[in-house]
Amino acid sequence: MPMNQIRDRRTTVDEIFEYLNEEISSLRLRPGDKISEADIAAQFGVSRQPVRDAFSRLANLDLLLIRPQRATEVKRFSAREIEKSRFVRAAVEAKVLQFAAEKCDQSGADTLEANLVQQRKVIAEGNYHKFGALDYAFHKALCNIAGVDFAFEVISQEKAKVDRLCILGLFKNERMPVLLQDHEDIASAVKNRDPDAAVAAGMLHLTRLDGTLLDIAENNADYFENDVDQTY
Repeated sequence: MPMNQIRDRRTTVDEIFEYLNEEISSLRLRPGDKISEADIAAQFGVSRQPVRDAFSRLANLDLLLIRPQRATEVKRFSAREIEKSRFVRAAVEAKVLQFAAEKCDQSGADTLEANLVQQRKVIAEGNYHKFGALDYAFHKALCNIAGVDFAFEVISQEKAKVDRLCILGLFKNERMPVLLQDHEDIASAVKNRDPDAAVAAGMLHLTRLDGTLLDIAENNADYFENDVDQTY
């Protein structure tokens, strides 16, 4: 990826942040990988300060672990933090799904179906990166249908904390059809104006991470902090 000299310092911080965020979220940088301020500064042709600022933003998202006098590294997964994140998301999403089922009109139904059409297409292509983007769009559409678009800010923040786990799970392409079926069930309940069924389908959807978590913990224990066995 060619790096151009960037004149505006704020833009520099943003670009470094976005670049590293994508590298970490896409797992090109893996949990536990070391990352150097000096190397990133040289890559972008800038001083260390904008890199330090970008690192700080990533640390605030629990994506980097910054320690004095020690190498900065990509943050490992924490089972406890994942559980906390999912608890928050479940509470918010349950209300979103209830309201969406109560308020869904034809326009909302059409939006969900259009998204599902695209999900089916990318699954046929085996493209888990596009599937992840469509997953975000699907949940955002539900918030809009529910009339609580602001709720997506909370959902997206909590989803971001487990995105890397989700991508690791999606490397096994057989998991994408399961998630698609969950989305189909959620959309069907919402379109049928059935709040109870919508919430039940949504909560089942959130449990799909359990198997991924256990599988990755078993096969890639070094990706986790030492709390994995305390929660699961």
